[in-house]
Amino acid sequence: MKQYIGTVQEALDIVHIKEKAKEVRKLIIRMTYEAKSGHPGGSLSAADILTYLYFREMNVDPRNPDWADRDRFVLSKGHASPGLYAVLALKGFFPIDHLMTFRKLGSDLQGHVTRHVPGVDMTAGSLGQGLGNAIGMALAARLDGKSYRVFAMIGDGESNEGSIWEAALSANHWKLSNLIVFLDRNMIQLDGFTESILALGDLEEKFRYFGWATRTIDGHSMEEIAEVLDWAKYQNGPKMIIAKTVKGKGVSFMENNPDYHGKPPPDEKKFEQALKEIEEGF
Repeated sequence: MKQYIGTVQEALDIVHIKEKAKEVRKLIIRMTYEAKSGHPGGSLSAADILTYLYFREMNVDPRNPDWADRDRFVLSKGHASPGLYAVLALKGFFPIDHLMTFRKLGSDLQGHVTRHVPGVDMTAGSLGQGLGNAIGMALAARLDGKSYRVFAMIGDGESNEGSIWEAALSANHWKLSNLIVFLDRNMIQLDGFTESILALGDLEEKFRYFGWATRTIDGHSMEEIAEVLDWAKYQNGPKMIIAKTVKGKGVSFMENNPDYHGKPPPDEKKFEQALKEIEEGF
């Protein structure tokens, strides 16, 4: 991956986005600790990509969440809801203090993202479904004569599922140049490490053989995220970006630890440690 070289203003923007990503990480920890529930690990691995998309790349309007010409985003790995909710709140789709209702009775901020939440474009549940939904949105743009783009994020664990590969064939068949997908390659799924459960191998090559334009990046480098999205603008057909990430990124006891696929900080000491490490590490 070549180094992204932008303007001075773009460099300043990236510094700003990095600070936003730090805020997102802190909110992920606060939400899950307050709820005593949730998935911090996969939210932290996705935090940089989600932050960049909403604060730099996507054309959205928090004052008009259902604007017909907005770019769409599908979080197929919908259990990473704390990450998306935090980004949406910081972007202004709803008040930040509403995040502390996460997973509580009566709250719209439940464990998997839903369309009840302003800014959420697809309700998530069973894994493996988001890519097909994103393809439907991208096709709808073509049929309606709209120019919006559809972004999606899928997990590596859910890439075990045949529905992902059926969808991949369809996206190539329809030559969906308005579809850009990130695959969060954090190497961990519900029951352990992906390569022990069902080895996925070289995902960049696999999607390339399925007809996608593909690249692999460091999913925690804002510069590489910026560069690959610039690259994507000039590629025909669907784009698959394999983002190498660390599950639990930024919190030492969570990093590369399958236990934190679906477990918040266990006590106040670990909670404070997590916040301190995020503050000092980014």
